[in-house]
Amino acid sequence: MYTMKCSSDGKFEQGQLAPYGNVELSPSAAVLNYGQGLYEGTKAYRTEDGRLLLFRLDQNATRMKMGADRLCMACPSIYQIIDAVKQTALANKRWTPPRGKGTLYIRPLLMGSGPILGLAPAPEYTFLIYASPVGNYFKEGLKPLNLYVEDEFHRATRGGAGGVKSITNYAPVLKAMARAKSRGFSDVLYLDSANKKNLEEVSSCNIFLVKGNIISSPATSGTILPGVTRRSIIEIALDHGYQVEERAIPLDELMDADEVFCTGTAVGVAPVGTITYQDRRVEYNVGEESVSQKLYSILEGIKTGVIEDKKGWTIEIQ
Repeated sequence: MYTMKCSSDGKFEQGQLAPYGNVELSPSAAVLNYGQGLYEGTKAYRTEDGRLLLFRLDQNATRMKMGADRLCMACPSIYQIIDAVKQTALANKRWTPPRGKGTLYIRPLLMGSGPILGLAPAPEYTFLIYASPVGNYFKEGLKPLNLYVEDEFHRATRGGAGGVKSITNYAPVLKAMARAKSRGFSDVLYLDSANKKNLEEVSSCNIFLVKGNIISSPATSGTILPGVTRRSIIEIALDHGYQVEERAIPLDELMDADEVFCTGTAVGVAPVGTITYQDRRVEYNVGEESVSQKLYSILEGIKTGVIEDKKGWTIEIQ
């Protein structure tokens, strides 16, 4: 794992790698008492010939910087974040599964580690990274997801921190997730908290609708996380002749879509088989000829070196 701390002037010093282990914190650390923490998620991909590729790290680093500004946190530079991820991935290279068998998930974490009793920014911050080999995020594997539209609980509100990767965004969704999974659903799709009529996102991933040649996704206007996979899928779709719309999407439009899929670093591109809202259940197109499968194949091909990366998205480490 990689660890780096900031000095009293808010500048991060040279970090270092060390064996994975526990972290010591003051009981009054800001991250424990006030939730002053951010995390990112990225992956290392093994190519057929054994090389190791990282994907769009600049996007993750930029998003962490934005989140740190929102939560009044000192943050490493974009260069420092990217360099630290590279070092961590290389140090854990032997844990990266072969192509097609999984990936090495890499978790950068920024936290207010300094002690602070009153409500205020922490006096010290710690940036760390750890990694783990992973397979499919959902227990369904590559099978289509069954989502439940949640109209009681909300993931984020206007003016809040839903648009950054704050650690405080995730524990509040566990109640709705547990309830949905106990009823046989894969995950929860949230609506906007103001009117309960427009789509937001799933617990840990963005959502897309397909109708004809038009691909739509809710606009990231502060309550929705601007996903790196989401942005990549939009760019790939535009390159391949699809019309892409980022806008407010009413629930009625979801129920009339041809196809629905989710995107995220952890989930990749996951097709949705059914969505249930109250007592209505709608089925969607899935399979090899689906739009999501076509876009998924291109994206994964770029990530794993099968398809030439003409956009400069991947970084090889060795």
